[in-house]
Amino acid sequence: MHGKPVALVTGANKGIGLQIAKDLAQNGYTVLIGSRRVEAGEAIANSVGLDAKVVQLDVTDQASIAASAIHVRKVYGRLDVLVNNAGVSHAGPQSRTAEQIMQATYLSAVSMDELRAVYETNVFGVVAVTKAMLPLLREAPAGRIINVSSMTGSLTLNDNPSHPLRQYAGTYSSSKTALNAITQAFAVELEGTNIKVNAVCPGFTATDNNKFIGPGTVEEAAREPVRVALLGPNSPTGGFSNAQGPLPW
Repeated sequence: MHGKPVALVTGANKGIGLQIAKDLAQNGYTVLIGSRRVEAGEAIANSVGLDAKVVQLDVTDQASIAASAIHVRKVYGRLDVLVNNAGVSHAGPQSRTAEQIMQATYLSAVSMDELRAVYETNVFGVVAVTKAMLPLLREAPAGRIINVSSMTGSLTLNDNPSHPLRQYAGTYSSSKTALNAITQAFAVELEGTNIKVNAVCPGFTATDNNKFIGPGTVEEAAREPVRVALLGPNSPTGGFSNAQGPLPW
């Protein structure tokens, strides 16, 4: 078995996932960079750390997911932390303007194909990867599953007419609401095991997902996912939080 603890971060070849990978590497983890394109992961692997390795992983492709789980077991023999970071805010043409992307936020305007594509990555992909990696996580001394969600998915916050993010309720936010429910369901199922399951909100961050209009930096965004990943054995499970503290579901 690999001596150092091992962390797998999906969608880690850029943006928030890349920063999470860097921070975990600095905290003593061998980090597996989940990337749909191996070359994209290899291009940044050295910036993550000497122990960082690339794993081909497309969270919407069951064959890719299964192969990655086999690879992790064969090469490393363990998995201590899974960060389900891969996500999309929209799934339309990259040439769309920020205004057009915003329009696709609304369920009345988004195409069914785009809605399904967003859920395929943000919801079903998380379930599929988690299921594939669970046997390894069950064997870890202190397994951790961190799902990168968003406060826009909070039903409680969106129910408040004064909540500033309420206007964005729709395609992306509803997928994160579903992700929160999945987080809670896995946490309940795995109660009494060595695995803690939590959702975190990184904040509105400047990434290519939003054409870099978010005000937050990736360094700020990575803090809460990494903090939760590094919590000790008596840490909570089934929580939802950001850098300021707990968030309502």
